[in-house]
Amino acid sequence: MTALHANPLFARLDRAERILVAGAGGGFDIYAGLPVALSLMHQGKDVHLANLSFSSLAGLPAEDWVAPDLAAITAETAPHQAYFPERTLAQWLRRLGYPSTVYAFPQVGVQPLRAAYRALIDLHRIDAVVLVDGGTDILMRGDEAGLGTPEEDLASVAALAALDEVPERLVVSVGFGVDAYHGVSHGLVLENIAALEREGAYLGAFSIPRATREGALFLDAVAHAQERTPDRPSIVNGSIAAAVRGGFGDVRFTERTRDGELFVNPLMSLCFAFELPALAARCLYLDRIEDTSLMRQVHSRIAEFREDLVTRPARRIPH
Repeated sequence: MTALHANPLFARLDRAERILVAGAGGGFDIYAGLPVALSLMHQGKDVHLANLSFSSLAGLPAEDWVAPDLAAITAETAPHQAYFPERTLAQWLRRLGYPSTVYAFPQVGVQPLRAAYRALIDLHRIDAVVLVDGGTDILMRGDEAGLGTPEEDLASVAALAALDEVPERLVVSVGFGVDAYHGVSHGLVLENIAALEREGAYLGAFSIPRATREGALFLDAVAHAQERTPDRPSIVNGSIAAAVRGGFGDVRFTERTRDGELFVNPLMSLCFAFELPALAARCLYLDRIEDTSLMRQVHSRIAEFREDLVTRPARRIPH
């Protein structure tokens, strides 16, 4: 049992020496894990970064591939590609003197993704994994009225759920509220968190204050990414960063949101932490995507699961 003044997530990682922090859902998800990763680095841990990538990895040269479906991205990787969040992060890390390799997984199904995770875990003798979602759709069981965009998130969860050789596997969700645009009911998110609490799998929440070293570095990393990727900046991390800075309401930081209305608020800067095996066990369709090789199979299996499903209606937060 953890004391109130201690953080349960970091207490669980206290004995770990080599930790992998990975973005679950592609794009800039790994940026949402930076505050945790940097804090662990500042504690003297050996931290490695990875991300399920939306970048064009297929054209990378053979020397960039560490194993099948596992690429090592550096600050110099594929300079001709304009959109490459993993490379952009590697450039920021190098500029500040941190270890700057960011591993990237292509969009594949559960079986090859698990093999790639296992290769990375073996390569660095990883003894703890923190899987990070920028948003909350990783917490959806499958019977909610709206799931958001769960395919990549739950493929990552499924891939790691079977890797019992890793002593600690945790999930962190950052950006409460950002998935409302994709139809997620955050009343149901809270209901799911409550269920995980009853099972003893919820490790609590903590904020990312900008007065901390890690909070300030996160803001700098997001600003750097927005500058380097002006046409496709991360709405999720832009919203989280706006919340960390104290923004509220319809905060504008990109033209990508010009046709919608944001509700930036302090809850977006909270990191909700969970035990990964328990979260995986609550997903109602995880067995259906287990044998997939391609991401499009994951999409179709989830769609098939929901065809005749009676879903839980969206739940309003009455405050």
